[in-house]
Amino acid sequence: MKRNTSNWNPGAKILNRGTIRVRLSLVAGLALATLAASTVTWRVRAAGDRPPDLIVVALQPFVDNHTLAGAVTLVADAHKVLSLEAVGYMDIAAKRPMRTDALFWIASQSKPMTATAFMLLVDEGKVNLDDPVEKYLPEFKGQWVIAEKDDNHMLLKKPRHPITVRNVLSHTSGLPFTSPIEQPTLDLHSLAVRVESYAMLPLEFEPDTQYSYSNAGINTAGRIIEVVSGMPYERFMEERLFKPLGMKDTTFWPNERQVRRLAKSYKLNAAKTDLEETTITQLRYPLTDRSRQPMPAGGLFSTAADVARFCQMILNGGELDGKRYLSQAAVKQMTTRQTADTLKNAYGLGWNVEHGMMGHGGAYATDMQIDPKRGLILIWMVQHSGFPGDGAKSREAFQQAARNSLIDGR
Repeated sequence: MKRNTSNWNPGAKILNRGTIRVRLSLVAGLALATLAASTVTWRVRAAGDRPPDLIVVALQPFVDNHTLAGAVTLVADAHKVLSLEAVGYMDIAAKRPMRTDALFWIASQSKPMTATAFMLLVDEGKVNLDDPVEKYLPEFKGQWVIAEKDDNHMLLKKPRHPITVRNVLSHTSGLPFTSPIEQPTLDLHSLAVRVESYAMLPLEFEPDTQYSYSNAGINTAGRIIEVVSGMPYERFMEERLFKPLGMKDTTFWPNERQVRRLAKSYKLNAAKTDLEETTITQLRYPLTDRSRQPMPAGGLFSTAADVARFCQMILNGGELDGKRYLSQAAVKQMTTRQTADTLKNAYGLGWNVEHGMMGHGGAYATDMQIDPKRGLILIWMVQHSGFPGDGAKSREAFQQAARNSLIDGR
């Protein structure tokens, strides 16, 4: 199987969290490794210290056991890619090796990207997080909340306050996951029609009192982007976020060339012993059909490199390559817990924010994690709706191998 190697250069210069630049020879590398054992600081390992393809070595057994079809992994710091690897297959039947520029449906990883675009408007003073949603979308005026419900009746009452923009971005609004019209796929209707259908439904709980993961909430935020900006949501995302960041492969509609790079999707077979090919069941085919409607909560396709660019901007506090996209205050607010301390789930504005990390996963097992303390980004790109055996442990195996091979820590 052909394996992709990383861009590590054993003679490269490494900046060790400060101003000292050291050219590492083999002897110097060993000396630094010894020194690191007695310190409590975190640092990126020098290229010469890294065993070759350690991440691939950690993942290959999952591929060999048919519990993982294939994966692209990326590790970066705030300024550069430290490792980019591919393992396994993007198409098992055709025996097509995974490639590092493979495209994946990133599903709910679209949520933090939508939230980031929304915060551009907050920075510009065009929308306020604590405004009621009905200020921008009048169809939400007079919405009710369920007070009692069983198989025979439903009792409604007025909520204590209308849902706010902050509520819809943090899954605390009481809006449902989806509406009945979003069947059999999620991309059938325009954003305006979908959001109007949410406004017709009663809230499932009083705003702020519970956390309930809601595509409807993030889609509503996307609709506010349209109304406030005066341009279609997908155009705003392209012109204000993806194109400026150089995210050239991030799209709601992969073109024919991109589809050829799209990793096949896999699920458990009926016996739950092996993998079998499947489709992206939440979306309508062909994926190139631009009559499919964009979904702010989960419609994007992307690559590891594009997701890394996005994460680097966030890790840098809203700045990348010397250009500021978002204020530090906006980034901090997005990635700070918004859910009440009494609630189990720690969620920001479009971001999971637990254990000092910020990130988000997707329905087909993709994942991105930003570790601000260590200054690291971990990108995991796969296309699985389920795993046989211990396949679900492959992500953890990647993360552990990345830490072992790229950083020292005590």
